Amino acid sequence: QVQLAESGGGEVQAGTSLRLSCAASGRTVGGISMGWFRQTPGNERTFVAATTRSGDRKYYSDSVKGRFTISRENARNTVQLEMNNLTPGDTAVYYCGAIVGECSGVGCRDRRLYRYWGQGTQVTVSS
Repeated sequence: QVQLAESGGGEVQAGTSLRLSCAASGRTVGGISMGWFRQTPGNERTFVAATTRSGDRKYYSDSVKGRFTISRENARNTVQLEMNNLTPGDTAVYYCGAIVGECSGVGCRDRRLYRYWGQGTQVTVSS
C-alpha cells in the first residue's frame, strides 16, 4: 500500500510560480514511479508530468513542457512539481499518483496504470 498526500496548491496570478509537493508513505518512494495529473470539473484527469522510479527519466505533457519541472527525493519520499509562468489554463485540481515499479514512455502518461492517488490540491491561476 502507498499513501500519497499533496500540498502546495493555492491561488496565484498569471505569470507567477508555484511548487507542489507529494509525500509518499507506506512503500518507499524508491519502489514506485510517480506522476502528476490534473483535472477540471466535468473533464477527465489528464497527464502533466511523471518521473521513473530511479528518477533518471522524466516526462511532460506538451502543454507544460518548458514551464513545469518534476523532481523527486527518494530519501525524503517526496516528489515536487515546480510550476513556472502559470496561466489561467493551468487552473485545476492537481493529483499525485504512483505506479508500483517502473514505468516507461507511454506507460508513465497513462492514468489507468496509476494504482494510488492522493486527495488532490487546488491550483487557481487568475489573469
